[in-house]
Amino acid sequence: MEATNKIHIALVSVPIYSHLLSILEFSNKLLHLHQDFHFTCIIPTIDSPTINAMKSLFQSLPYYYNSSSFDFILLPPPSNLHHDHDEEKMMVHHHHPALLVELTISLSLPSICEELEKLMMRMDLPPLVGVIADALVDEVTEFVKREMDVLSFVYFPSTAMMLSLCLYSSELDEIVSLCEYRDMPQPIEIPGCFPIHGSDLPDALQDRSSKTYRDFLDAGKRFHLADAVLINTFQELEPHPIKALQELRITSRKIPLVYPIGPIITTHDSNHNESDKKGLECLKWLDKKPPRSVLYVSFGSGGTLSQEQLNELALGLELSGQNFLWVFKPPSRFGVVADPSSERNNHDHDHDQGDPLDFLPSGFLERTKGQGLVVPFWGPQVGVLGHGATGGFVSHCGWNSVLESVVHGVPLVAWPLFAEQKMNAAMVSGESGLGVGLRARVNEELGIVEKEEIARVVVSLMEGEEGEEIRCRMNVLKEAAGKAMEEEDGSSRRSLCEFALKCGSFRSK
Repeated sequence: MEATNKIHIALVSVPIYSHLLSILEFSNKLLHLHQDFHFTCIIPTIDSPTINAMKSLFQSLPYYYNSSSFDFILLPPPSNLHHDHDEEKMMVHHHHPALLVELTISLSLPSICEELEKLMMRMDLPPLVGVIADALVDEVTEFVKREMDVLSFVYFPSTAMMLSLCLYSSELDEIVSLCEYRDMPQPIEIPGCFPIHGSDLPDALQDRSSKTYRDFLDAGKRFHLADAVLINTFQELEPHPIKALQELRITSRKIPLVYPIGPIITTHDSNHNESDKKGLECLKWLDKKPPRSVLYVSFGSGGTLSQEQLNELALGLELSGQNFLWVFKPPSRFGVVADPSSERNNHDHDHDQGDPLDFLPSGFLERTKGQGLVVPFWGPQVGVLGHGATGGFVSHCGWNSVLESVVHGVPLVAWPLFAEQKMNAAMVSGESGLGVGLRARVNEELGIVEKEEIARVVVSLMEGEEGEEIRCRMNVLKEAAGKAMEEEDGSSRRSLCEFALKCGSFRSK
């Protein structure tokens, strides 16, 4: 097909590794089903290392970078991003990179909108049909709806339950007026979702007097403006929330169309040379272990624990007697810290000198030699979860990691850290949830999960009757995930086709 006849879609992503890869994987799946798409991806950046990391990432993904169907626009870092003379504020941004990402997105909005307007004028590209904006750049959705005569979509790399909460948040805010959600004695009812305790709602909703809370409500209002929301989930995984969203659309038309297009997961691991060596080491070690005998432990690209909690985790793994592969990050003196960019996270730490494994308890590596393998900073998660020796996954319950577990049929120990991870953990575990994982109990007085609790939940998952029941339920979801995307009549494949038809119909006007 001639380039000028293609359906041109602008993708607006964010400088977060998992978000960027997710929207690229989505567009690639769409392209495999419908070759008449062209994508221009606009990405704000934080600094020169981030730009270099992005370029390195793209070069490791040749089917994007070398494809005539993809163009990439890396925006320069906002000129005023690093000019804050308030030392305390800059210290917070340095050690809490999620705040830096949020600030980068906010300061980059004028540049993003300018690039979108330029795309409307480009004569060397097909006419722009629509804009798909990551949920974290919800202001773009409002701009497109107000200023551009194209379709406006939200790419929502989370659950249908989370989307329901976003769309319902303003109404919930009016219903509950006298207290914080976490102080409510009864669970919160979100349309189509299982009841959830207020303490398990996302971090943004834990302080109703904060700017973050108001921003969350505003984002939910902007999502209502979109022509449709693309959710990284599938019908069989979240049937009730998806049905509720679709029924609300039919009865009130006050919410956008919803396309469940998951599971969209990363299908490969980074192939930088250093990572290649680590990956081979991990997979060779797994090759020597019996089937389903290894517990994989990783808190994602962004999660770190305190020194006290790391000690308890190490001793709990040792006490369990189970084989384990642990992707280890040094402790943060700021407690749990979210660093969304794995490329930055592999290099920027409180402890830049020395061996990161020095932060493990004395003698731990010697005592667990043969039982465990500890690798610093990064592990080949796709390869590990897909390996036959892997039988469980201690996870922070970031949604990408949950989906990867489902696709590979690996049951979970849910250990949420921040953002919406507590809600995801409640969803995968417990009687009300999917029942595909166990949740480690926190000692509220100490604020940590103790080693005895860690050992208990690990042994239960890997050896117990409860663990076997969980594994069976996870295998059912694994089969459903494969059918949703790969089979011709799969639910997510149908959603992709409906989305493509909507875009094609708009182009034909």
